[in-house]
Amino acid sequence: MSDTKSKAGFRFTRTDMVFTGLALVSGLACLVVAGQDAFMRAVAGLVELALMVLPQLAAGLLIGGLIQHLVSRESIARVLGSQSGWRGLVLASGIGMVCPGGPFTSFPLVHALWLAGADASVLVSFLTAWTVIGLNRLLVWEIPFMGTDFAVLRFIVSLPLPLLSGLIARWLLAKSIMRFEPSSQNGARS
Repeated sequence: MSDTKSKAGFRFTRTDMVFTGLALVSGLACLVVAGQDAFMRAVAGLVELALMVLPQLAAGLLIGGLIQHLVSRESIARVLGSQSGWRGLVLASGIGMVCPGGPFTSFPLVHALWLAGADASVLVSFLTAWTVIGLNRLLVWEIPFMGTDFAVLRFIVSLPLPLLSGLIARWLLAKSIMRFEPSSQNGARS
């Protein structure tokens, strides 16, 4: 099954087809098993979630698009490219640690940096820092729920993980165990 492309350039991939199929099947199952009232509550929940998520997603995509057009590829490659060394890994880890928001803001940013010439190992460090040592999560969730002692202990123990993950990614790329090259199909790297 090949990808379907519309006039606007949107690509409907196999993954899109699978998730669309799962959504339709689960919606039909909800309607048949739980009835029309439950189905309508589910649709209302979907609309509420979409209204909450769409502004975040739009902001993330806007940030990603702006980065691609406001910052030159040469600048991104110099600071976050494959030749950035430790500096690139540390910088990406620091940015990931302070980056607010969920996946709707972080992944468009990572995608834009990827297309602008950032190295995969640097982006691994960014995502690891964002996931594991995010300051927002520490302040908003961990300290209030787990207490300062536990939260600070977990934070300190986790500090080297973004650098370690970036180094492992860099090693895998250097050993040609994994390859990432630009894809001519959609302009993104694969």
